[in-house]
Amino acid sequence: MAEEPKGERLQKILSRAGVASRRAAEDLIRAGRVTIDDRVAVLGDRARQWGKGRQTVRVDGEPVARMDAALYVLLNKPAGHVTTRSDPEGRPTVMDLLPERWRGRLKPVGRLDYRTEGLLLFTDDGDLANRLTHPRFGCTKRYLVKVRGFPARAAIERLGRGMFIAGRRTAAVTPRPVRTRRGGGTARSSSWWELELREGRTRQIREMFFRVGHPVQRLRRVAIGRLEDAHLPSGKWRELSVGEVASLKAGSGRMSAGRSGGGRKRGRRRR
Repeated sequence: MAEEPKGERLQKILSRAGVASRRAAEDLIRAGRVTIDDRVAVLGDRARQWGKGRQTVRVDGEPVARMDAALYVLLNKPAGHVTTRSDPEGRPTVMDLLPERWRGRLKPVGRLDYRTEGLLLFTDDGDLANRLTHPRFGCTKRYLVKVRGFPARAAIERLGRGMFIAGRRTAAVTPRPVRTRRGGGTARSSSWWELELREGRTRQIREMFFRVGHPVQRLRRVAIGRLEDAHLPSGKWRELSVGEVASLKAGSGRMSAGRSGGGRKRGRRRR
């Protein structure tokens, strides 16, 4: 990771090392339990853990391990979890699905709403997280969406033109039919569509299909940029391989798990 001019904030160092969340790290600092080269640290302090002028950070006298290798974890999010570190309503969060030792270190990259399923990336690599979420980098996310009925050509064309949501026009999308299921008689009761987005507007897909008269019944994200994994069970996670991380940083094209090119074929699977 790139070194900051005056070192890293202590909260970030402690969080990445798995000592505590950033908020809890602030409490440790306030309590005088954190030192930098034997000097009691205060909020706002930074430290260098590498290179010229390297400093030693301790908590309760124990040195904090240097954590200069970023961590990348892929989760297949089930519905019924919020994408946040904690929820004031007491609902399950995506952090509950990760090992406890990582919960203070990792952050979700982007969001999937409470009812949406699918691939969600976690990392402490801020540069990559920014590249995957900021619209100017153009990282596409691919979704499968089940909607009520079968949208007519006029509805698909309206989606393709974009529409104003919260005062801003959405980027054009081109839904592609995947499969349909027929209800009674000849009426199509629901249909599946695949589409790609380059922006992460809140509830954008649900709002777009609702406006054309076809409410979303199920929504699943199946790819983040070049990363996809159709075999990762719902609610399970794995670490990315070296090749998968490289493909995300490269930023274009499609790559399935097991075709990462370099490093392990797949990240570690946890059940």
